[in-house]
Amino acid sequence: MPETVSPPTADAEPAADLPAAEPAPSGEPLLPTGTRGRRHHPLTTVRGELSPGTSLGLGVAGVVVLLGGWAVLAAMTDTYLIPSPAEAWRAAMELKADGRLWDDLTASLRRIGIGYAISMAIAIVVGPLMASFRSVESFVEPQIGLLRYIPASALTPLFLLWLGIDEAPKIALITVGTVFFNILMTADVARAVPQELVNAAYTMGAGRFTVIRRVILPHSAPGIIDVARINLAAAWLMLVVSELLAAQEGLAFRVVRAQRFRDVDTMFAIFIVFAVIGMVSDLGLRWLRKAAFPWSEGSR
Repeated sequence: MPETVSPPTADAEPAADLPAAEPAPSGEPLLPTGTRGRRHHPLTTVRGELSPGTSLGLGVAGVVVLLGGWAVLAAMTDTYLIPSPAEAWRAAMELKADGRLWDDLTASLRRIGIGYAISMAIAIVVGPLMASFRSVESFVEPQIGLLRYIPASALTPLFLLWLGIDEAPKIALITVGTVFFNILMTADVARAVPQELVNAAYTMGAGRFTVIRRVILPHSAPGIIDVARINLAAAWLMLVVSELLAAQEGLAFRVVRAQRFRDVDTMFAIFIVFAVIGMVSDLGLRWLRKAAFPWSEGSR
């Protein structure tokens, strides 16, 4: 039976009528083009690359817009409820001058450092084992599935009964509040290691734990840093919960104390400190990932 050819529809355009994309001038990156042959600007290109200067400029502009919106909102509202950025900054300088800010910051960073380090250490051990051995995954994952849905903040009274009112319950709350998510996300990162690399290591005579130590962990390290960066925000949330009870120093404790005296300026000053710490830690972990594993940047 002879083949039947469907007549062209009215919407169809011959391929020859599409204008060809012009080659980029020498030394300039080739920009993606649309169906009409027009080059897309890097700012509006899907997954387009930006120069470091452009990225920095956009970041600064975003912060300026945020501060400007805060200032406008403060001007439109009673300053008792929303102080201006200048008033919050003045309150922060007063905390710094009398030493309270440094003491609170040191106490909070110590709790975060210990609690989150324990959480990540557990995740770095358990996560790759779950990704490598089905037996470990089958044994551990149901336990994590049950425990991770218990709100960690609900365990605060129990930790106070078990561990007292010193540093131990605060550190335990930070650890328990983040460890299950760190384990699951680290396991997902380790599962993403190409099977070809594992098979190549076996072919060269490596044993099971050598494969984990020399192949899976190094390949997963950039992703594990990303996991630590993402879940660090949850650690700060747990810190705030822990310092609301049985604390005599700390950033969250200072917020609660300021609320008792209706010192809104001090509350906003502590919020600024939280924001700066978060930004610095995020940028620091990003820098660590890029500096320690430059080969992984192309896969992002």
